[in-house]
Amino acid sequence: MTETMSQRVLVAGAGALGSVFGGFLAAAGNDVTLLGRAPHLDAIAAGGLTIEGIFGARQVAGVRVATDAGRLRTPFDAVLLTVKAYDTAAMLAAVAPLVARGGCLISLQNGLGNVERVRDAVGAGRAVGARVIFGAEIPAPGRARVTVCAEPVAIGAAAVGDPSADAHARRWAARIAAAGIPAEAVSDVHAYLWTKVFYNAALNPLGALLGLPYGALAADADARAIMDDVITEAYAVARARGVRPGVPSAEAYRRLFYERLVPATADHRSSMLQDLERGRRTEIDAINAALATFGAAAGVPTPVNTTLARLIRWRERLGGLQSTGARS
Repeated sequence: MTETMSQRVLVAGAGALGSVFGGFLAAAGNDVTLLGRAPHLDAIAAGGLTIEGIFGARQVAGVRVATDAGRLRTPFDAVLLTVKAYDTAAMLAAVAPLVARGGCLISLQNGLGNVERVRDAVGAGRAVGARVIFGAEIPAPGRARVTVCAEPVAIGAAAVGDPSADAHARRWAARIAAAGIPAEAVSDVHAYLWTKVFYNAALNPLGALLGLPYGALAADADARAIMDDVITEAYAVARARGVRPGVPSAEAYRRLFYERLVPATADHRSSMLQDLERGRRTEIDAINAALATFGAAAGVPTPVNTTLARLIRWRERLGGLQSTGARS
């Protein structure tokens, strides 16, 4: 297949992020199906998908929608996985059989462990991971807005060095970039995924607990001290697990974090805060709690990450939710 040919794409989890990816790819001529919840998808089916924000505007008609993966039959050239981390296993069971033999499944998710689950579900040659560090929201059903972007989407093989997965990553990075979303292929996506976890672990729980955007957190000395400790612990856990983050030290990452990443997303309200406001479960188990679990296994203390995970779980329970999964 040439790069100019339309591809069949399934977006598995058509919330804000999935709608942006699906909408831009559809506007670029790909055959896109959005799999998600009824209110948003009903509006898209009736009036098309409207995308606005910093990547530009798109009005997309003719996007296919589905609320039940069991009704989908035709194989897809790419399945983009955009569900919350705690829904990964269930969604993979539903959509992994829909990946074409020569296709791939791309995780565009937050947290740790997702790309490994994708690799186990479809095999190393068809498993791709992506680090996404732009923010999006759904202001109303049928609409999606891109609010902030710190860096291009980084796309790479789930199994580093796998030639088939590397080819998929290069092809889809080029296709996504051509559609209008900044993206690039990388040789080791795990380095990018871990540094994204540093970012999420430092900002998401504090932003959720305090109800503040990222810039306000970075402006306060006490909040900065907590975030500094989160990053130090997370970096130590990564190194203990043999991960080589994309920056040489925790100190170097903190400079990048405060000088470039936070300013680019200063007005963003964390998805964890939005989940709590809506009474939904958060992704804490795949972020700070995962760091605490990995740290305990490696003998690396993680008192700040552990405390933040406990506070978020407590806040979930106050909202009538009970987080499940790995515990620190």
